[in-house]
Amino acid sequence: MKLYEYKGCDTCRRAKKFLEAHGISFVAIPIREQPPMKAELKRMLAVYGGDLRRLFNTSGGDYKAMKLSERLPTLTEAEALALLAANGNLVKRPFLLTDTGGLVGFKDEEWKKLLVKQ
Repeated sequence: MKLYEYKGCDTCRRAKKFLEAHGISFVAIPIREQPPMKAELKRMLAVYGGDLRRLFNTSGGDYKAMKLSERLPTLTEAEALALLAANGNLVKRPFLLTDTGGLVGFKDEEWKKLLVKQ
């Protein structure tokens, strides 16, 4: 399991605490220095039904500076994935890849549903 995260991100810290509290093994990867690869982004895109916007950190400074709220609807999937793979600041975090899928962002209930055996 890979957790792409940013150490200064409170949501990422909460996600790590969740994984640790549930005894779930993961590899933490600094998202700014090592953004997810295009193949990983494409896998996550499939998890979210092809909704590219779900993969973007829409509240981030880079997203706003690049005016992606206006540009995103006109980008091809390949163009959007190339942007994300080149700039970890654009990727919604935390970005968790599992063997069977993944999650972006951290919502306790979603993570429990996917990761914790009931």
